Amino acid sequence: MPKPPAFDPMTVPTRTGSTYPAEFAAATAARTKRRLGDHGGLKNFGVNHVTLPPGSTSALRHWHTLQDEFVMVLTGELTLVTDAGEQVLGPGMCAAFPAGEANGHALVNRTAAEATYLEVGDRTEPDEVDYPDIDMQVKWIDGVERFVRRSDGTFYD
Repeated sequence: MPKPPAFDPMTVPTRTGSTYPAEFAAATAARTKRRLGDHGGLKNFGVNHVTLPPGSTSALRHWHTLQDEFVMVLTGELTLVTDAGEQVLGPGMCAAFPAGEANGHALVNRTAAEATYLEVGDRTEPDEVDYPDIDMQVKWIDGVERFVRRSDGTFYD
């Protein structure tokens, strides 16, 4: 058994699904995340070990205004979907998404096998998120992140 600060990532509890509004939650319903950075007490950036079963997706295609994101495929095969199109990523392959670059991205597992990856991102606030394929954004309103409709600014329940 490792001693802190070391730990076995597979002992970190998982969180399944997402916080998306109900009408958009199905695509990520089977995704699981182990919040490794939180478990280790990190404050400035997050690290997640993510598992995508066959047919699931990492997130709805999105981009961040202030936060950088980085992913590295650990096992399996994932399709990276961006504004430029699609490409297959295998173990050891990485992708980086600089803050403020309006390039919607998501990882999709189109295979019959589970895939895993590491997801790293900073925690710059008040980051906002745009979802170019749907009428949704994340905005900071009164110090709280809220899902809103891009078209009229109304809140999702």
